[in-house]
Amino acid sequence: MKFQPFMSGVQLALRAAVAAALSIAIAQALKLEHPIYAFLAAVIVTDLLPSQSQHLGLRRLLATILGAVCGAALSPMLAPSPLGIGLGVLLAMLMSQLFRAQDAAKVAGYICGIVVLDHSTEPWHYAFYRLIETALGVVVAWAISYVPKLIRIEESDGKE
Repeated sequence: MKFQPFMSGVQLALRAAVAAALSIAIAQALKLEHPIYAFLAAVIVTDLLPSQSQHLGLRRLLATILGAVCGAALSPMLAPSPLGIGLGVLLAMLMSQLFRAQDAAKVAGYICGIVVLDHSTEPWHYAFYRLIETALGVVVAWAISYVPKLIRIEESDGKE
């Protein structure tokens, strides 16, 4: 087993765990409705490089906005049925293409589907809190990405 990839994996796991714990603790302290979304965003966005965490976080926020808004706007017109959910996913993913956010399409689709399926009675309320909770997780992951690496290992040039 090579030491460097293993230690990078350990450090990433430690950062994701800290980001998950902090984001869920903050969400619970703020009495947010669905703290799980803060935790999920924090784990998904966490990276060893701040630039990569920023990229992943912005993509996640854009996907959340597209999916939540699309789901909230479509909920009055779509039944929470397999056909309605499928149509919502399709439209959210197509909207992502229109906004040139192909990387966000799948997440936008599933968020739209969740809104149509389970939150059609108050879709705008859910969309707002989903965005707040996701943003919380993203901000925590961004902050964690700036913590210096615990162990820096010199990369070999392959001439051993």
